Amino acid sequence: MAEQAIPAWKKWLEGIGEQGVFFTRFVRNIFAGGFEWSEFMRQCYEIGYKSLTLVGITSFIMGLVLILQLRPTMVDFGAESMLPRTLSIALIREIGPVITAIICAGKIASSIGAELGSMKVTEQIDAMEVSGANPVQYLVVTRIIATAFMVPLLTLIGDVIGLFGGYIAINLTDDTSFYLYFHKCIASIEFIDFIPAFIKTIFFGFAIGFVGCYKGYNSNKGTESVGIAANSAVVTASLWIFVIDAIAVQITNLLYY
Repeated sequence: MAEQAIPAWKKWLEGIGEQGVFFTRFVRNIFAGGFEWSEFMRQCYEIGYKSLTLVGITSFIMGLVLILQLRPTMVDFGAESMLPRTLSIALIREIGPVITAIICAGKIASSIGAELGSMKVTEQIDAMEVSGANPVQYLVVTRIIATAFMVPLLTLIGDVIGLFGGYIAINLTDDTSFYLYFHKCIASIEFIDFIPAFIKTIFFGFAIGFVGCYKGYNSNKGTESVGIAANSAVVTASLWIFVIDAIAVQITNLLYY
């Protein structure tokens, strides 16, 4: 058993070392001259705008379902008026950022992993290096920064859409004005609810972009490795999202409670 465990640990440690080297290359190329602004803007469009529909639909349904699930219990306790407050705090603090990040991990990390993996297999990355271009700066830096920039924006938009979904759900059974509902939602949100949640979405976005780029850029030769890179990117990015979320919650509790 011990003999079988040694190769696994060795492979795991080698993977950590490779990721450390990849991260160092990423950081070094951020500050290199000639940032690829056009590619960065294209990635913002691909990552952000093309993910907006999926995030919006999911957030709307999430807000709708949460109110429908919470309402019977709140009615039993005579706390129907607390529904907007409960939904807004739940969405802003935890559910909105995590669900949006998971959606982006499934869509964006897999897309980046497959794209860079196919470029690796077809030797396009090698051709860029031979021609004197900087593939890390052009392919990796732009995608990671764009993901870290767009995931927080997608989360904010998703939170608003989720609150609107909650408003629709409340008005299926009650008659609540649009102004009163959103006034209660906004009035219930404090600094501790919004800022830490927004900050951790930046780390969610970075993890999604970094994992997707690392898995795709370091995929092995062969067409099979493209699918493996995409699948591995989704699984690894999703795990990192939960790890980052757990750490962020602990830090928030230590600082503000």
